[in-house]
Parts: sequence; structure tokens; C-alpha cells
Amino acid sequence: MPLKLPRIYPILDTEMLESRGAGVEVAAAAFLDGGAGILQFRHKGHWSREVYAMAEGVALLCREAGALFIINDRADFAMLLGAGLHVGQDDLTPRDARRLVGPEAVIGYSSHNAAQLCVAGGEPVDYVALGPIFGTASKRNPDPVVGVDELRRCRPLVEKPLVAIGGITMGNATAVLRAGADSLAILSGLLPESVSARSLRERMEEWQALARWV
Repeated sequence: MPLKLPRIYPILDTEMLESRGAGVEVAAAAFLDGGAGILQFRHKGHWSREVYAMAEGVALLCREAGALFIINDRADFAMLLGAGLHVGQDDLTPRDARRLVGPEAVIGYSSHNAAQLCVAGGEPVDYVALGPIFGTASKRNPDPVVGVDELRRCRPLVEKPLVAIGGITMGNATAVLRAGADSLAILSGLLPESVSARSLRERMEEWQALARWV
């Protein structure tokens, strides 16, 4: 049965959350309280015991909420936590990742242009991400911007659910969904000016409301 992704796909970027003074588990709990049906844990640095404990805490919160939990990049930790996995173009190949996490785990795969998207459609993954749709500050060396028009042109190239990522805000989200994205991966757009458990939950609720109207 094809995967049905939630319209809003929050990404817990540990570096970004730390820079805003937000605890990862606090943010995860707030987003889940706000209606999130999926969370991705993204940590680009060394996986210390402390980082693993954070991921373990988020995994528990997701299980309790009935939400899908995804680990970015690391198939080994996804296996240990019984989580799904998201891999990029320079990570473990989807076929090797599938051998590790097994047939039941959800796997997502990043693409950045039409050629990569077509290849991704034939990989043993459950969904494909495309981006950056707009300019983004969440990556040190971002790929070229895709844009909404190219997203619309590329959408028919793959049958799998498509996650749009990169620079998506409440101001441009509607255009991205109307261009064919099944889900919107959001990072900084989920972080209000003043970060607290309440403001994070309220921001998640605002995103949920926006997605329902498209």
C-alpha cells in the first residue's frame, strides 16, 4: 500500500534548534501536540551518546503519539531505534539502506533535479524529496534552486509521494502544494521569533491549518 505522508513534515535540525535555544525533545513534543504526524531527526555532526539519547527520546514521543519517526542519513541508528530513514545523494544508497533497515521501514530519498528524481523513482524507497524549491540557509552548500515551475514540470516524472523542501514559508507554501507536492518539509519556518513549547505548538497548528485549505 503506498505511503500517505502528512502534508506538513517537520524536520528537527539539532544545530538550528540549539541556535534558537530550543531543546530537541521540547520541540518534538510541541510539534506532536500541534498535530504533526511525522518528524525527522537531522544531526549532521558526531553522534555522541547524548545525541543518541535525544533521538531515542524523540522516537519514544513519536511512538506514543502514533507518528512516523525518521532518522536522517544514519541507517545504523534508524535500525537501533526502529525508525524510518532518509538518505541523500551522497549517503548510503537506497538499495544498501533497504538491506539494513528491512522491508517494512519507511525510506525517503533526496533529489535535486529532474534526472535524480527519475532515478529515485526506481529505487526501493517510499517517498522522494525534491529541493531546494527556494533559497535556503539550512544547508552550508545548497544545491541549485529548483523553483515552483520546475517542481510542477517534474511532478509527473515520479509516482511516489513527493516531499518539497527548501525555503518553504507560509507565504509560498500554497503555491508549492498546488504545484504538486504531497508534503512540505519545514525547518526554520516552524520556529517562531520567541521559541517556547507553547509558541512551537501554535506555529505547528498554523501550518496544519494552512495545509488543510489547499
